[in-house]
Amino acid sequence: SDTASAKVMAYVNHKCVSNDDAAATHKKAMDLFLSGWPGLKVITMGGSGEGEAEAQRYEAELKALPETTLPRTDGMPVFDICLIGVGDDGHFGSLYPGRQEIADESGRWVLPVDMKSPPSITLSPKAMMAAKTVLVASAGVSEKYPMGKSEAMKTAIEGMEGPQAFPAQVLRSTATWLLDEAAASKLSPEYRS
Repeated sequence: SDTASAKVMAYVNHKCVSNDDAAATHKKAMDLFLSGWPGLKVITMGGSGEGEAEAQRYEAELKALPETTLPRTDGMPVFDICLIGVGDDGHFGSLYPGRQEIADESGRWVLPVDMKSPPSITLSPKAMMAAKTVLVASAGVSEKYPMGKSEAMKTAIEGMEGPQAFPAQVLRSTATWLLDEAAASKLSPEYRS
């Protein structure tokens, strides 16, 4: 099908800052890869530091998209793909350990997260997991992570802590896990194929 007029991208999470702020997910994406992507509509933040207002505004923008562009099922958006990274504490998006957002049952698509300053917004767990493809990607090593995020990936895929303690565990039944050799290095043999 002709998707040229229907290319839309939304962020999984974003700090409540102006879109040109150095800490803004949108600015980082524009600088790295989005500026050269013609015909792409990016759902961006309003630019305020108000988490609840930004979450409501972002959700309203998503809901304003026609269902031919952003289908719905069971009241949730159905993105073609939801690309997720996982922190070493198991957070994804702005869904952090020990917080109520990971267990959200409100039916909201976008949640405010008032944990840091400035606050942030995040797609709800249900909104992320309703995507046609949920892809967790972990690749690369650094001085901080000489074995990549191998411990986090092992805990996310094999751990028994539960999503309240390690949020990424909620993705097990939905996600495809794309890990490089370093990130997969601590997985049990049955998970390394």
